[in-house]
Amino acid sequence: MKEIRPPLKPKETLRLILLPMLGTFLVMRLYLHLVKVQHVYPGGYLVHHLFTGAVLVIVAAFVIAFDPPRRRTAVLARIALGIGGALVLDELVFLVMTKASDEDYISPLSLYGGAGFTAAAAVLLWALHRSARKRDHAGSADERD
Repeated sequence: MKEIRPPLKPKETLRLILLPMLGTFLVMRLYLHLVKVQHVYPGGYLVHHLFTGAVLVIVAAFVIAFDPPRRRTAVLARIALGIGGALVLDELVFLVMTKASDEDYISPLSLYGGAGFTAAAAVLLWALHRSARKRDHAGSADERD
């Protein structure tokens, strides 16, 4: 089957995931600390942003797994992965290591835990980017031989 679009370059993939991830984390934290903790209760059930993030991550991963033929879909899936990832990473320490109260949302433990997980994810993305770039360079050298 003929490919409709060239694959996204590693640097572009890194930017499309990393920048939305960092931006989402910063906006979420600024909102929580400067505005107010506000919960969402659809149907009377408390929905943390971890759940929204998990849905975004799962949908984005499924789309990326099947290498969408349209560039726009590939780009949007990576952006959604970054946003969803930030929403999930921000809540890990909060839900596991605190009592999950409103005060805990803005506690130093929750803030530093979310920042730590987000930083670790950024390092992992950067390492995967470097590995993909090396693979691309090795592949183009093999093609010249």
